[in-house]
Amino acid sequence: MAYDPLVIRKDFPIFDRSIRDGKRLVYLDSGATSQKPAVVIDAESNFYRKHNAAAHRGAHQLAEEATEAIESAREVVANFLSGTVDEIVFTKHSTEALNLLAYSIGNSPVGNKFHLKAGDEIVVSEMEHHANLIPWQELAKRTGAVLKWFEVNPDGRLDLSNIDSVVTSRTKIVALTHQSNVLGTINPLAQLVKRTHDVGAIFILDACQSVPHMPVNVAALDIDFLVFSGHKAVGPTGVGVLWGRASLLAELPPFLFGGSMIESVTMTDATWASAPRKFEPGVPNMAQIVGLGTALNYLTDIGIQEIHNHEINITSYAISKLQEINELRIVGPTDMNLRGGAVSFTLGEIHPHDLGQFLDNSGVAVRTGHHCAWPLTRKMGVAATTRASFYLYNTLDDIDVLVDAVSDAQKYFA
Repeated sequence: MAYDPLVIRKDFPIFDRSIRDGKRLVYLDSGATSQKPAVVIDAESNFYRKHNAAAHRGAHQLAEEATEAIESAREVVANFLSGTVDEIVFTKHSTEALNLLAYSIGNSPVGNKFHLKAGDEIVVSEMEHHANLIPWQELAKRTGAVLKWFEVNPDGRLDLSNIDSVVTSRTKIVALTHQSNVLGTINPLAQLVKRTHDVGAIFILDACQSVPHMPVNVAALDIDFLVFSGHKAVGPTGVGVLWGRASLLAELPPFLFGGSMIESVTMTDATWASAPRKFEPGVPNMAQIVGLGTALNYLTDIGIQEIHNHEINITSYAISKLQEINELRIVGPTDMNLRGGAVSFTLGEIHPHDLGQFLDNSGVAVRTGHHCAWPLTRKMGVAATTRASFYLYNTLDDIDVLVDAVSDAQKYFA
């Protein structure tokens, strides 16, 4: 059956409503959070209605059902990433997952593989979301490590011409985004991962903007850790995923302490359960985890490669149509080589916030601002941009509505 976003859109109840005096909702902000299909909403609700109990606790039937539901979702996530179940750690979101890594690495004792000392190096890039920048800034401050970064070229792609001097024998961590949430740039991981491993460092991938939109196989990528958030993958808010190689999770110290993550406790000491339980203290976000499993099954049933192909088509169309507008500047690559479905732009002297409000009055939901990437917007020479980000339920007609509204805004503010 041919891919049809209009059919897919029927799965999402929010598209049944209208906004701004009866206008059709044109939702172009999936880079911030995706909309949710009815099956995900029902899965979360049905957990509370039928199976609610503290997972991994209790010997009664509800507790068994809750545990089975969560562990089934863990298996779904593992299969989606081509990992194994003992490599999947549930968190509240990708930001927590990245902070988990930074905090646990910072607490690694001397002799541990992850121990950092003064002069060791952590490498990021200028295109990182704050969630994959600030934790490493703070870790460098706490340990005396040196923070280094890849610069971004004017065309919105990483400058890898000096890769050997950025990633050196002193590098211990390379933490990079897979796809920029601002530019849409997809980074060439093979070269970056190879250089990282050649010097004995670990590679951490922020996959928030890639896992929901394209096939991501952790084994094929040969990375060491990966994070993503459920709410960007048609799943619930309040649930994220940390994937890590089993051997590395075994060596990494815990992040939070409490119930469920222990093996044994005395009044003076404790030992830890094996991963992933070591990193999941307390009662988990059970209903959200169940919803995430349903969400990933939903994406799998449609076909993640088909979703990616669709996004490539509509993004190419959007770039082409937007470039026809006088004074509109696309911030980021304008070709579709290694590029995903987010397009940021400026329009003459119109402030992006003003443009965003005008588009909202036209029924078009976009994101405006620095997109939690201040160093990147500064590097690209803009204070802020308007960003349209696309997903499986968007159509070419959505793009036409966006382009017409931007053109109307240009006339209105002239």
